[in-house]
Order: sequence, then C-alpha cells, then structure tokens
Amino acid sequence: MKVLANVFHPGLAESRVIRLWADALEAAGVEVRRHTGEPLDHAAERAACESADRLLFVHPFHWYSAPWPLKQWIDQVLTGGWAYGGPDRLAGKPWRHAISVGAGAEEYEPGGSRRYSVEEFLRPFERTAAFCRAEYQTPFLFYGAGYRGDEDIRAAADELVDRLIR
Repeated sequence: MKVLANVFHPGLAESRVIRLWADALEAAGVEVRRHTGEPLDHAAERAACESADRLLFVHPFHWYSAPWPLKQWIDQVLTGGWAYGGPDRLAGKPWRHAISVGAGAEEYEPGGSRRYSVEEFLRPFERTAAFCRAEYQTPFLFYGAGYRGDEDIRAAADELVDRLIR
C-alpha cells in the first residue's frame, strides 16, 4: 500500500519534531513531500495524491489549526472538478493527520486552558476530507512537543511509522 506523506511546516529546517518525523517516514519508504510555503505545482501535487493509496498530512498544531502551507495546499490543490464535484479523485482514500501539539493533553481536556479537544479543533479537516469523499481517520497526536526531549520525539516517530505506515 503506497502512502503519501504531505509535510507542512513554514520553518521545517528548524523543526525538532516534524522534520524528524518526515525523515523517519522517508527512511521507511514513504513518499514524503515537504511543503514550506513555496509555490505549488498543482499538477504534480494532484498526481502524487492520485498515485497514493493513503494520504497522511504531517504538521504541527498551530493556533488551533495547521500552519498556513497546509491551508495553501488545500485551497490550491483540492479544487472542484478534481477533488470534488466529479471526478472526486480522493474518494475512498484514507486521510489521516499526524500532528505535534506543543501543550500537554491535559490542556485540551474539559476544564483545560484550551477549552476544546484537538479533535474538535480539527473538524474543518474532517469535513474537508468528507467533502472530497476521502475516509477521515483518527489523527496521530503527539502532545507536549514544546517541552519533550529528543528521545520522546524519536519514539513518537517510530510509533508513527509503526502504527500508520506498516
């Protein structure tokens, strides 16, 4: 099964988590496309999605959502007549997010400082996948990315590869 990992981070070279995850996925044989905000080749992005069996969106949780290169990608790649409204090229493909969250999980529980769960903040992505008739799957979440050590980050990369790719 061919997995396409679209990695989104405007400062990927400086990222402790997302950069390591991208490298681990690539080492496992996954096609990794790194998006840092550069202009997109829409045809190449669509071709990569069409050739994949599963779609993985890798990014940090940024201001209760995703970094702007992911929004740019959605706006420019998932257009009518391709992603929806016929021929629905992503229909039936599993769609999953792998997300590093800076704060701890307790911050996203009832009574926590964020007030809502990460899954609640991700509803627009869930609806986007559904609109494209893709199969939205439970996200892979790594909490505490802002303060956890390199060993935890490497363990999370291994878990990401094991759980989502193999």
